[in-house]
Amino acid sequence: KTEIARRLAKIVNAPFVKVEATKFTEVGYVGGDVESMVRDLVENAIQLERADQYKQVHVEAEKKANNELVKLLVPAKKKENRQNEMQNLMNMFSQLQNGQAPTQDNTDQEEVTDDVREKRMSVAERLHAGLLENDQVEIEMDDPSQQLSGQNTMLNQMGIDLNDTLSGLMPKKKIKRTVPVSEAREILTRQASEALINKADLYHNAIVRAENTGIIFIDEIDKIAAGRSQNSGEVSREGVQRDILPIVEGSQVNTKYGAVNTDHMLFIGSGAFAENKPSDLIPELQGRFPIRVELKDLTKDDFVRILTEPTNSLTKQYMALIGTDNIKVTFTIEAINRIAEIATDVNHNTDNIGARRLHTILEKLLEDILYEGPDMQMGDITITEKYVDDKVGKLAQNKDLSRYIL
Repeated sequence: KTEIARRLAKIVNAPFVKVEATKFTEVGYVGGDVESMVRDLVENAIQLERADQYKQVHVEAEKKANNELVKLLVPAKKKENRQNEMQNLMNMFSQLQNGQAPTQDNTDQEEVTDDVREKRMSVAERLHAGLLENDQVEIEMDDPSQQLSGQNTMLNQMGIDLNDTLSGLMPKKKIKRTVPVSEAREILTRQASEALINKADLYHNAIVRAENTGIIFIDEIDKIAAGRSQNSGEVSREGVQRDILPIVEGSQVNTKYGAVNTDHMLFIGSGAFAENKPSDLIPELQGRFPIRVELKDLTKDDFVRILTEPTNSLTKQYMALIGTDNIKVTFTIEAINRIAEIATDVNHNTDNIGARRLHTILEKLLEDILYEGPDMQMGDITITEKYVDDKVGKLAQNKDLSRYIL
């Protein structure tokens, strides 16, 4: 269910977030605030928008990164030109008034001689030709450990980010790393891209994107539905439903990037409803989810397609995994059909866990090869229908054994 919604979001390039309904509690209890799902969606929208803006400035950013690399590979003598503290302070106040993050200008100017200029031209040509990709270079970057970890959950829910608030008050700690030129180019390109994009436009576009195309997938919604049995948890469950109601209906949620309207967001509720039914949800919430879709059980043909069509199908994953021991594994069409048939039978006779059944069957099928692989001398192994029957066929026929092993 989740994969269907995620694929839809990917096709239309829409912000997508999946949340578990069970992690939320009504106001006054320990647990997640329902508005946090909207904040998570905005964060996802910002990532998408940032990636799009990075693409727009990539050429210019890479050019700046290459120029910086040349300077790092052929350093020149530096002439300190630090501004006085009063000037720095005035600049910081000016930046704050303009809504920008305050920064200090401590850049050093270079004294470029003719000799350095010639060397840099030579290095630039070799860099452009790709001859220096494995050379080591020392770069300066922000210390990732300086990010305030474990922020107060309540502050996050209120849309307050201590990192942003305190970044202007504390000087950013820099660390030096020695990395290959290829990796340094990526780091410097990312830093240049971050400097080139307009943060105000980024946040505005991301909020518009989240409001108009955002998809919130609420999983396990059946777990907050009140079943027939009454117990002490029912009040809290109904409270969560009533808290979700205004978000789905359309309301304004405050985030650290600005107010976000949920009127045009797409909400998808999902659940197995094994022990209850959609009508156990409060009537108001039922009315907010007018389109109801029931997924059919996977058939043998579906399992065959799952094993063969995806780019990273399970069979290809296991072939690559076993290939690390220099053993080439291939599956015959008959073997794949037999695996699909066994998965269908076991799902029908025991608990129906859908396509996840293929994982347990393949793990049992290839158990010996995975265990003995490092010590094997065999080069090629072909998984045939007979091999599948020998390893898992008998287990599948025994209902009790298949329940515990498959």
